[in-house]
Amino acid sequence: MSGDKLTVRGVNKIYSRDRDQIVLALEDASLSIQEGEFVSLIGPSGCGKSTLLDLVAGLTTPDSGEILLAGQSIVGQRGKVSYMPQSDVLFPWCTVVDNVIIPLRLQRVPLAEARAEARALLPTFGLEKFATSYPYMLSGGMKQRAAFLRTYLCKKDVMLLDEPFGKLDALTRMQMQGWLLDIWQRFKHSVLFVTHDVDEAILLSDRIFLMSSSPGRILVEMKIPLPRPRHPRMVTEKTFIELKRELMDWLETGVFGIAER
Repeated sequence: MSGDKLTVRGVNKIYSRDRDQIVLALEDASLSIQEGEFVSLIGPSGCGKSTLLDLVAGLTTPDSGEILLAGQSIVGQRGKVSYMPQSDVLFPWCTVVDNVIIPLRLQRVPLAEARAEARALLPTFGLEKFATSYPYMLSGGMKQRAAFLRTYLCKKDVMLLDEPFGKLDALTRMQMQGWLLDIWQRFKHSVLFVTHDVDEAILLSDRIFLMSSSPGRILVEMKIPLPRPRHPRMVTEKTFIELKRELMDWLETGVFGIAER
């Protein structure tokens, strides 16, 4: 790892519900992601995980703190990172190819050139048979593959993935985890991945940041010492089970025995 690609430092975010009530969504949140690193963010529902991604993506601005990409502030700047939200957000009137080329078209890449680039990547993303299919014709896993290819075609070094597999059934989710591991191993983007799934976080990540309940604060940084390449069968191995036990202890009791592994 050559250095921090993304840095979030001392970020606070306040929302106003009405004139008499404010909500502190994030409090002094700090984390970093190194070049080519896969980092997961896990914590209770409503703790501010998605809010943090929105801030990094420039969809909203913090009330205080810094967000740096390769050492330069990106506060309030959209288009600096790739962002895949929880929903696939595919346009129902567009084919798979025309859905995934949207980032290229926004960059004013000619239509024929954009389609050719996307078609060349369809086999890598397991979509070669679905180029002319519409979203209603796809399974949940295929929709997520298409959404991920669209995110990849944003061509940014940092990817934000907000629970991309949260709506999938258990078997499809496991298959998609293995697929994402293969894709990440090939392209090595820096990834900030939000999930509620402890197994998923351990399986995919180099490091995991654990957040408190609202207001969201980063409580623990946990390094994952599992070798790469990884595969879904690792969830049955002793080291994996020990790591899961530590994470579950924190999630269930709020007490974590080791501040940093």
